[in-house]
Order: sequence, then C-alpha cells, then structure tokens
Amino acid sequence: MNLDLIPKIKHTQSNNFFLLAGPCAIEGEEMALRIAEQVVKITDKLEIPYIFKGSFKKANRSRIDSFTGIGNEKALKILRKVSETFDVPTVTDIHEVSDAAMAAEYVDVLQIPAFLVRQTDLVVAAANTGKVVNLKKGQFMSPESMNHAVTKVTDCGNSQVMVTDRGTMFGYQDMIVDFRGIPTMREFAPTILDVTHSLQQPNQSSGVTGGRPDMISTIAKAGIAVGVDGIFIETHFDPANAKSDGANMLDLQYLEKLLSNLTALRKTIIKF
Repeated sequence: MNLDLIPKIKHTQSNNFFLLAGPCAIEGEEMALRIAEQVVKITDKLEIPYIFKGSFKKANRSRIDSFTGIGNEKALKILRKVSETFDVPTVTDIHEVSDAAMAAEYVDVLQIPAFLVRQTDLVVAAANTGKVVNLKKGQFMSPESMNHAVTKVTDCGNSQVMVTDRGTMFGYQDMIVDFRGIPTMREFAPTILDVTHSLQQPNQSSGVTGGRPDMISTIAKAGIAVGVDGIFIETHFDPANAKSDGANMLDLQYLEKLLSNLTALRKTIIKF
C-alpha cells in the first residue's frame, strides 16, 4: 500500500508512524469538529500522517438499547465536513455490503470491523469501491490467517489494503495483544495497532464493554517498539459521557503527550 495515494494525507515523508484517531462514533457535528481540530494541530506539530476516524453507525452492540448512531447520511456528511474543514482524509467502518458504496461517497478509507473480517461479500464490496481498505484482525483469528483477508482485497484488483491488530480474546472478558503477530502481518500489508480496542474488557454482565485506558501508553509504546506502521486510537474530550466505548477511549487532553513520546520512541527504534 502506498500511503501517498490516500487523498489529503500529509507528512508522509517524515518517516513517522501514521495515525488513525477520533471518536468511536459520530455523536454530532460540534464534537467531531472539536476532536478533529485538536488532533490535526498535534499531528501537524509532530509531523504524523493523520486520518480522522469516526463510525457513522455502530451495528455490533451488546444491548438493543445501546447507541447506534445519529443517522447514516447525517453522520457521513459530518465526516465529509471534517475532511473539507481540516483537509484530512477520513475512515469509517462498514457493516453491510450496501454500506460500502454509500460510505465510499463520503470517506477515503473503508474499515472492516474485526467481527466481520471473514465476511467475503463485505470485504469484496469494500475492495470494489477502489478505496483504501483497513481490515481489522478478528479477535478469534491468528495473525497468519489475515493473509487470506488481504488476498480477498488484492484479488479484486485493489492493492490499497492495510491490517489492524486489535487484540485477541483471552477468556470471556479480556483482550491481549500478541506482539509476535505484528511482524507476521507486516509481511502481508502495512500493519496498525489498535491500542484502545486492544484494551477492551468485553462481555461484561451489564452489557456495556469495559476497558483499561490506564494501559494505553504501555501498549502503544510496545507497538512502536516492534515496528508497527500505524497506530489507531479512539479519543474523546469527555470519555465518561461518550455514547460508545467510553470505557477504553483516551481522554483527548492526554493525546499530545502520548504521541510526542511515541514519536521520540520511533526515532530511536528506526536507528537500529
């Protein structure tokens, strides 16, 4: 995959990791623009290639009364406004075949959720849009098996594909990151570490996913140390009141310090 082919992406010559970051879900225009503005300032300062992330809908909820979105078209238009306002590319996840063409009209990268990465029709639909496709590794899949998901995209004539590790299920209510999988998946495609989802504690008895945001810095630094190409972080200025995945998101006020540390670590690592 050629990062330079993603529209509006900047700082690709900095030899830094690239970043996918934003809220779990688009809750409204003001919150999306507020988060994007802050992240853009930080990534410009640190010369980090940046893609704004926001889900236009959340289809994989534990409970029927969980927040799923503000409306597909409304949320997608907000993603487009973020891109136009701050001149950055955007990424959103899709859940159904019909989502692919619809979302491709508004965003630059289509993301396949971890639970759905084996769904051939969905992966092919994303690939056929010609957009960059980000494949999240299933919590139930080995790193080696992601080669087959990548091949589904490239066999459609789309070489713009990347892979994201978001941890592996450990028992019923915890996730672990097996860092041995990073170099394995990098043989197939550029590889991203989804730091915040890797720290989820799913399947809580309440039906609301828990998390360990206190470990974000630890997991992120380990990812940089083993050579990930990109970092994925969900962030919000008020995680406690976020409508989705607040328990494992990074408070926006801590993002600059984290990214500064990761950038310094990256500069050290690439010398070896």
